[in-house]
Amino acid sequence: MGLVAGLDSSSAYTRIVVCDADTGDVVRHGHAEHPEGESTPEAWLLSLGEAADGGVLEDVSAIGVAAQQHGVVALSAEGTPVRPALTGGDERTQAAALGLVDALGGRAAWAEAVGSVPQPGQPVTQLRRLAREEPEAAQRTTAVLQAQDWLVWQLLGRPQRWTTDRGGASSTGYWSSLSETWRHELAELAIGHPVALPDVLGPAEPAGRTPEGLLISAGTGDTMAAAFGLGVGPGDAVVSLGASASVCAVHDEALTDPSGTITGYADATGRHLPVVRTLNATRVLRGTAELLGTDLAGLSELALRSTPGAHGLVLLPYLAGERTPELPHSAGTLAGIRRESMKPEHLARAAFEGMLCGIADAADVLRGRGVRIDRVFLLGAAAALPAVKALAPALFGAEAVIPAPADYIAIGAARQAAWAQGVFDGVLTPDAPPPWPSAAGETLSPGDKDGQDDRDAVGTAVRRQFAAVRDEIHPGAFG
Repeated sequence: MGLVAGLDSSSAYTRIVVCDADTGDVVRHGHAEHPEGESTPEAWLLSLGEAADGGVLEDVSAIGVAAQQHGVVALSAEGTPVRPALTGGDERTQAAALGLVDALGGRAAWAEAVGSVPQPGQPVTQLRRLAREEPEAAQRTTAVLQAQDWLVWQLLGRPQRWTTDRGGASSTGYWSSLSETWRHELAELAIGHPVALPDVLGPAEPAGRTPEGLLISAGTGDTMAAAFGLGVGPGDAVVSLGASASVCAVHDEALTDPSGTITGYADATGRHLPVVRTLNATRVLRGTAELLGTDLAGLSELALRSTPGAHGLVLLPYLAGERTPELPHSAGTLAGIRRESMKPEHLARAAFEGMLCGIADAADVLRGRGVRIDRVFLLGAAAALPAVKALAPALFGAEAVIPAPADYIAIGAARQAAWAQGVFDGVLTPDAPPPWPSAAGETLSPGDKDGQDDRDAVGTAVRRQFAAVRDEIHPGAFG
């Protein structure tokens, strides 16, 4: 099928990869930073042009677009943005989320309407904030797009209709993962008046062609594109280790959750991608490393000098409060301190075990709803730390994969483009994406080298020790 391209327009840069449509092999790439300052759609477009400079897109037949799924473009009747893009989440969007929950009658009402509860940073809360803080701009808004929708529209030459995919739509807060339809009244509830929303395309359905004849696929959000680029499927989960963490897993059915713990995304293939987040991940490691006068590599080395269970030390990692379990006003707790456990290596081990047990708790929320997790892809710089690689498989109770570094969001966008092109050419069907291989990388098993269950048993013991302290300090945290 030739060459296809994938674009990743993040909050800071645009990356382009050009891939062989049949194999997924990356043959060239481009990169450009976004200008500093408030994010504007026009800056995204300029950055895209810079990233494509030098013939990056030469001989490409189709392009896929992924972008920051919480980037919102509010358009006037003339089709121009009424203000710079709405991006990110802060205290203002937290207040907006709470206001929306109350406005519809509570969390259960939202779960019934769209499958999950509004979260800070989602487009629905961005629109609520816009209506409250910039009423004039909100009143001028007649249509609302996400970042990838706006870029696709620009590439197509600004046609009469806007389009999106079900993955991107699912992250807005006003698309139902249950009925797979827009809930226009919820967008109206957020901004205060009716607004136009894009048509939702199927996973392999093209958005159209550029004036030059290049096919443009539906586009999707960055979370969905990353999962598609990694090649995850049923039984797989993706754990992103930043200052905070997220766990998303492929599932065949939409999940509803009135508690707000699970956010019910759709993926880029026709399945679903429920997500659970924690507020504490590498911030726990960095804080402990600073306390011990070392860096993350040194902390990892120290942790591996200790033994499973950290000589009885347990660190509840709720340094920034916590979302899973819902403990917004909590703090971290160090328990099990004895004279013999007061050594740097035991504290280091407790930090890694506490962080990973907290994220494993989040994964278990999904498992408790019937989501199968047999394999976990670990993303982020901390995933490569020896202590994480040594502990994660046993604590997650699953095979762990540390993918080789790659632009997985852009690769996922390219794979979507290859799918749309393949369906158009008659060599693929809408039911089966291009069979690109899963991400290459280091694979780690929960069992030991002899195939025994020793590490499984150790992981279970560590998690029980963690849960005992968690439930004593925060009884009922998980119901």
